[in-house]
Amino acid sequence: MRSGYTPAGSNFVQTQYGMQQFGNGQPDQPIIEIDGKLRFGLPGLPLFPPLSDETIVKPTLSWQIQSETAGRVNAELNYVTGGLNWDAAYNVVAPETGDLLDLTGWVTMRNQTGKTFENARIKLMAGNVNKVQMVQAISVSGGAMDSTAFGIGGQPPVTEKKFDEYHLYELHQPTTLHDKETKQVEFTSATGVQSDRYYVYDGFKIDPTRYQGWQIENIRQQSDYGTQSNPSVWVMREFANTTANHLGIPLPAGRVRFYRRDTDGHLEFTGENVIEHTAQDETLHIFTGTAFDLVGERKQTSYRINQNQNARSVDESFEIKLRNHTKEAVEIRVVEHM
Repeated sequence: MRSGYTPAGSNFVQTQYGMQQFGNGQPDQPIIEIDGKLRFGLPGLPLFPPLSDETIVKPTLSWQIQSETAGRVNAELNYVTGGLNWDAAYNVVAPETGDLLDLTGWVTMRNQTGKTFENARIKLMAGNVNKVQMVQAISVSGGAMDSTAFGIGGQPPVTEKKFDEYHLYELHQPTTLHDKETKQVEFTSATGVQSDRYYVYDGFKIDPTRYQGWQIENIRQQSDYGTQSNPSVWVMREFANTTANHLGIPLPAGRVRFYRRDTDGHLEFTGENVIEHTAQDETLHIFTGTAFDLVGERKQTSYRINQNQNARSVDESFEIKLRNHTKEAVEIRVVEHM
């Protein structure tokens, strides 16, 4: 009399008809009439006939190959799949004092394909590989599992090479990547990385919603445009990705977390950010937060506009103040926008 069935993945029970059918918006139990009596559910345990030989219960690819002769053929199947992704992450540790850093890079792989890849050779391609959906690509292929562990015998667990317009990172040992598994492997490690910490003050600030849809000519004539003051001073960390600085490998895009060791030996988190793909011999500039004891102030002191037909111009003057509440002298780089 009533099945209680709701179409999977639909909004049937939210429709007006569905609400009338189920009242409270939730499907009820089935109502079945057997021998003149009503039951909520089938009696007994349903048993079904066996599946036929033609029934496919797992995802299956069937090929028909046309050949003049019969025989066994070795074939290799390549395909692009969703559900595989990876990203890079970096931990950077500074000592109690000073700016010599220890850096460790990890790759984290995630398998959401619904399939386990046994003893797979894994390659990670870094770069903006153009697809309909922008993803980082993982290549897996079958192979024999070696009994040695990652990194044994002086061989790094991951090697890198230039490949086409990208960079390819290959795990040396075959590994099994189970369905719904997350696996992490270290791919780079460096000690004694020389870095510099510096401060930047950018006092320009605007309300992002106030001028939405305005024409640029109208914005230029608003004397208070960009006169809000941003008091925060940025803390920046800079280091060169060079061999001389104990790095010098292409670094995939990823999250960088900074820590500093406290006097009690514990690591304290001091900021994080995301870097883009960084080539060898480039310099990284990473924003890690705003300084507590450094304050900036930016104030407009004059605004003059000349709208003559032959000489339309705006003349503005600003005063910038920087305050240092620490016991040490610091250098702050001031940024201004035209």
